Amino acid sequence: MTAKQYETIRIEQDGAVDWLILNRPEALNAINTQMVTDLRDYFGGLAENTDTRVVVMRGEGRAFCAGLDIKQAGDMVDSDGHRPVGYGWGFQGYLADVYIAMRRCPQPIISLIQGPACGGGFAFVLASDIRVAAESARMNAAFIRIGLSACDMGTSYFLPRLVGTSLASELMLTGRFINAQRALTSGLVSEVVPDDQLKNAAQPYLQEMLTTSPMGLRLTKEGLNMAIDANSLESAMAIENRNQILCSGTEDAKEGMRAFIEKRDPVYTGR
Repeated sequence: MTAKQYETIRIEQDGAVDWLILNRPEALNAINTQMVTDLRDYFGGLAENTDTRVVVMRGEGRAFCAGLDIKQAGDMVDSDGHRPVGYGWGFQGYLADVYIAMRRCPQPIISLIQGPACGGGFAFVLASDIRVAAESARMNAAFIRIGLSACDMGTSYFLPRLVGTSLASELMLTGRFINAQRALTSGLVSEVVPDDQLKNAAQPYLQEMLTTSPMGLRLTKEGLNMAIDANSLESAMAIENRNQILCSGTEDAKEGMRAFIEKRDPVYTGR
């Protein structure tokens, strides 16, 4: 499948991996309406895309994403002149739908964070599945610094689940930046690497994920999402039981068990 061309993001395909690059480096990859349109289209198409198994998200240049492009905030139209509707919430709902799509898509998302990741850019980080930071990474819930609530773009949902209520409250009530090392010690990111090693840092995660069965990988992301909000152990285990029944009926599950017994690497076909 050939990667679709977009105006504000770039998709580079490497086998079963899509590299999603926020591509407005002159604006520190700040979010404008066209970027939202591009991201909605890309993430919205992943559910039925069986060729892409993992997505790596990063920013072009010296920033991951500086948040909303305030300079364009008064003229929120895309390149075709369309003003976003966002299910009645205007641009607010139009952008919010991107983060929902990131969680709904079956492919795990790895974010590689360098430089600023602020506001909506911080929310991109939070909506990802695995986060790796460069030493230069600086993240904050910038919304509260510009007269808004810090409860925006899923931040109030994601952040306390990742770092706990106390640290989430500190970051959201003050708009303070959290640097790479503190993000590591708080469990917000999986590791911190030098800036020039950030792209290479994704490889071990990709290599290990791509040795799993396609259905197993997808249903693990789905199961984790549902278990986080499960209201009981029984509810979480019901999802686990359902997903294991689905996986166990595949040819890949049979191949995985044969390979284990025969002490070889499995060859999965997605069937």
